Amino acid sequence: MPTYQDTQLFINGVWGPAAAGRTLPVVNPATHAQIGTVAYAEKADLDRALDAADKGFKVWRKVSAYERSKIMRKAADLFRSRADRIAELMTLEQGKPVGEAKLEVMAGADIIEWFAEEGRRAYGRVIPARAEGVYQLVVKEPVGPVAAFTPWNFPINQAVRKLSAALSTGCSIILKAPEETPASPAELVRAFIDAGVPANVISLVYGSPSEISSYLIPHPVIRKITFTGSTPVGKLLAAMAGQHMKRATMELGGHAPVIIFDDADIDIAAKTMSFMKYRNAGQVCVSPTRFLVQEGVYKQFVEKFVEGAKSMKVGDGFDKDTKMATLANPRRQAAMIANMEDAKKHGGKLQTGGYPIGEKGNFFEPTVVTELENSAAAMNTEPFGPLAIINPFKTFDDAVTEANRLPYGLAAYAWTRSAKTANNIAAQVETGMMTINHLGFALPEVPFGGVKDSGYGSEGGTEALEPYLVGKFITQAGL
Repeated sequence: MPTYQDTQLFINGVWGPAAAGRTLPVVNPATHAQIGTVAYAEKADLDRALDAADKGFKVWRKVSAYERSKIMRKAADLFRSRADRIAELMTLEQGKPVGEAKLEVMAGADIIEWFAEEGRRAYGRVIPARAEGVYQLVVKEPVGPVAAFTPWNFPINQAVRKLSAALSTGCSIILKAPEETPASPAELVRAFIDAGVPANVISLVYGSPSEISSYLIPHPVIRKITFTGSTPVGKLLAAMAGQHMKRATMELGGHAPVIIFDDADIDIAAKTMSFMKYRNAGQVCVSPTRFLVQEGVYKQFVEKFVEGAKSMKVGDGFDKDTKMATLANPRRQAAMIANMEDAKKHGGKLQTGGYPIGEKGNFFEPTVVTELENSAAAMNTEPFGPLAIINPFKTFDDAVTEANRLPYGLAAYAWTRSAKTANNIAAQVETGMMTINHLGFALPEVPFGGVKDSGYGSEGGTEALEPYLVGKFITQAGL
């Protein structure tokens, strides 16, 4: 078993314990054994981080976009070179298969590189003036110190987007990373620091999420927040940010519909979507959950999808043959058990899975339930686990109505051979992202974000830079 060391705070350019010496245990979700500890920041530590962010911003904003890009590209190279070790740490603390963990690390390096280059293209503009001798300019300036809050399901993927967007635009940042999975984001910060990011520009803290957010968000040093997590928590933080006139990017929960039309390639759709459903044991904000399958191919799709679920090897994340590993914490296993008990009460037909695996760890079977009533809990709240719900529909309008029924709008999927149907479904489903006939989310260069209760703003593409920049209008006349 790979080694795992205790994780410390990073403040004022120094890795160290919390001022009060408080720690939290870090537990391996596959064994329930404690593998280390993480430092627990309190007010004194946050004050130091705020002071560092204030000082760091004054330094980093003066570094040219060209020089910032060079440092970030070096960080990407360092991070990529350490991928094997970081993937091991992620599997130990989060549970996902080590192959998935390594892909997350490598994708993180790509994200750093992309933002490094895009930051050099955060252009302003010249506005034609109405009078001779007048110049009208819009210049882009960094908004200021950022407070970022990231979740445990993708310890690198979510943190790297926020760090990269902030650093590429000249902002300093305090990263509140997840206490359950602290070591892998710490290695991300280490790569930036080793590449030459000035010491005070990045701070890394762990602790009570509610206490840290309620202290950092209202603080006058912080000028922007960015949060990835549940919709209820996101609403609270967004309200707090609004109360203090702070910019905010909110990437919140979803409940992604998958619409399979009669003319879809069922073999490819079932194979692709079963992979996507059980990736990271379904603990993915864009995980496909409500499968809406047209009646003509419903039986065929269910058979193919169930076949894929049954063939999914569940086991230790370090076993090269494992396709799905443990859930990240006991809360997710308990939630899956509760969803299954509720599904039985609401007409759900269990096709496969439905139960925990073994007496050790948080393992759960890849699960498929069909014909579940809309009143069931899993049809209204994202199960965030390895549960696929497959229901039939008759007409195009029926599919659209069900897809738009919930207040969420993060991601959606569709499968059809008809260009007309593809265009129509893309236009009518209320979602921030839609991928049709393939998996096309989460690339560095494309937008990543939702609508309605799934939040606002983007974590990807050129759109991700805008909330970190202020457009300053300057009009000047010659004397």
